[in-house]
Amino acid sequence: MPDARDVTPYDALLLLSFGGPEGPDDVVPFLENVTRGRGIPKERLKEVGQHYFLFGGVSPINDQNRALLDALRKDFADHGLDLPVYWGNRNWAPYLTDTLREMVRDGRRRILVLATSAYASYSGCRQYRENLADALAALQSEGLELPEVDKLRHYFNHPGFLEPMIDGVLRSLAELDEDVRDGAHLAFSTHSIPTASADTSGPVEDHGDGGAYVRQHLDAAKLIADAVRERTGVDHPWQLVYQSRSGAPHIPWLEPDICDHLEERHAAGVRAVVIAPIGFVSDHMEVLYDLDTEAKAKAEELGLPMRRSATVGADPRFAAAIRELVAERAAAERGQEVTPCALGALGASHDLCPVGCCPARAPRPAAAGADSTYA
Repeated sequence: MPDARDVTPYDALLLLSFGGPEGPDDVVPFLENVTRGRGIPKERLKEVGQHYFLFGGVSPINDQNRALLDALRKDFADHGLDLPVYWGNRNWAPYLTDTLREMVRDGRRRILVLATSAYASYSGCRQYRENLADALAALQSEGLELPEVDKLRHYFNHPGFLEPMIDGVLRSLAELDEDVRDGAHLAFSTHSIPTASADTSGPVEDHGDGGAYVRQHLDAAKLIADAVRERTGVDHPWQLVYQSRSGAPHIPWLEPDICDHLEERHAAGVRAVVIAPIGFVSDHMEVLYDLDTEAKAKAEELGLPMRRSATVGADPRFAAAIRELVAERAAAERGQEVTPCALGALGASHDLCPVGCCPARAPRPAAAGADSTYA
């Protein structure tokens, strides 16, 4: 590993996340931000917002980002890394444009971006890059000097991302009664996306059936399942499943849905299930509602013992992984030879998103990639 204390040429890290409402009055405006340009009526947004209202109109994602900020700052300080960490959201305060403006006024000129999405897809990578371009365009219109912005590579197969999830699955298995534990099925869950979007995820050479999005999730799931087998001596059957579908019913999305999967596993005689939400960095609303509410209710209806393992959240090992990724990218930018840290069959992801990677339906400017409108 390169010297983790030397992060030149970078002078700041930006934690870039989705954002979420922090009270009942925020829910509909937040959903309007998320769906802007799609022509969805306010009454429909109120219906969708019922998931949030069940939890007092508060998404846990912002508090979890605050915890991750604290973990990153502590890890950086403990390891002598002098790099300020900022936080901006795509869809709610603190807004990305406001945070970038603050960074520019603080004199930051070379910024690394950590997106709270570990995998390649339009919504998990390219859309973040488009939002960065929009924010930079806004600052340019204000006459501000634009910083150079780079994005950290996908970290789905970094040990600091995987180890906390392995431990979460082991803890969940230990919570099951002994008579069903060894036969428990592992359901690795992630966000469903349209199959057309999945098929074009990742670089052009990765496009095809499921694209990089499915292959990366399968790689992470296999790594976790293999580690569980090595540490328990039990080979648990597993499958990649999906949740949180939201779209017109005639458009194909990735399947099987987690609740359908629970029904199918129960019918096949499975006696217990552990759900591992590997597609999510933290326990935000889609984890709390789709898994802890809907999937839990389905398992109870079936009489199927179920446990849901933890996401990575602010685990110190994840914070350490981000520090390692920062040092790795900084060394590469300085022209040093770097051996990226990655497990599994796919190896380390690219540093710079190539042309044609995770394309949008309609071309839009994007930052931090080979096709960037802005550096």
